[in-house]
Amino acid sequence: MSNEDYIGWYTAMLRIRLVEEEIARRYSEQEMRCPVHLCIGQEAVAVGVCSRLFKGDYVFGNHRSHGHYLAKGGDLNAMVAELYGKATGCSGGIGGSMHLVDTAAGFLGATPIVASSIPIAVGAAMGSVMRGENRVVVSFFGEAAVEEGVFHEAMNFASLKRLPIVFVCENNLYSVYSPLSVRQPSHRTLVGLAAGHGVKSVHGDGNDIEAVSRMAGEAIDGAREGKGPSFLEFEMYRWREHVGPNYDLNLGYRDEREFLEWQRRDPVQSCRHLLVTNHGFTSQVEEALLSQIKGEIERAFAFALASPFAQGDLLPYDLVYADHQLEG
Repeated sequence: MSNEDYIGWYTAMLRIRLVEEEIARRYSEQEMRCPVHLCIGQEAVAVGVCSRLFKGDYVFGNHRSHGHYLAKGGDLNAMVAELYGKATGCSGGIGGSMHLVDTAAGFLGATPIVASSIPIAVGAAMGSVMRGENRVVVSFFGEAAVEEGVFHEAMNFASLKRLPIVFVCENNLYSVYSPLSVRQPSHRTLVGLAAGHGVKSVHGDGNDIEAVSRMAGEAIDGAREGKGPSFLEFEMYRWREHVGPNYDLNLGYRDEREFLEWQRRDPVQSCRHLLVTNHGFTSQVEEALLSQIKGEIERAFAFALASPFAQGDLLPYDLVYADHQLEG
């Protein structure tokens, strides 16, 4: 990989981290009235996977998808405006943090219901094949999604039709406050579940941007070449609470030692270390990069605050029904 690859990875991950830290800092102002699920600590998977995609490829996310949206090229101004419920938001201000979309960037949507975007992603892959398009689809979801029946139905169909889709499981060890040990049997693996559907399945370190990019590249290239779907499981860790801007070690479902161990594996700082050690990354370059990203974030929040709110009289039907005039 070239210096540009490493700088690109670090820039994208740092940008996601700083955007979410600013969301967390401003959330107590009570002007963002939607829930926010932050991906701080999980940036490497979104960036590593999306860095191997073409602009015309499709991505689908879940309730924790700020990173997926931004890594795929989603408009930052529109994302922040969506959190503020503004008409300039990417979903018109009526969807909030868990309903992001930017079709121009190939980010076709995020939904909060666990596993619900997986079959939609499979349908998008099927549609692309039927239209003769050379397009790859990526579906991001958490490990709890494999506990839903629709996950298995989607995997079975994708395997049957050899669809150009990559299933990316972000295993952050917890579903809300429940660890894997109380949800899934210890003698079974997630990659084993996927492999049972005849899908090529691999497991990797979600904090290692090099490994993520390599594994994603192999899966995406294979899908594009007609070799069918793949399942990638990446282990990672969310630093903040399940939903909201704060830390939650006081709740007792995870302890400080575990948190600190995962924090030491910070994917952003690990990538920075590679840049400084092996690629001549200087403090002057870093300062310029920080200034650029912080300026962009400041402008995005100013844009959101200055934008008008979504119009209330359109909310019941707009963007839901094709025709507002309902019969009967």
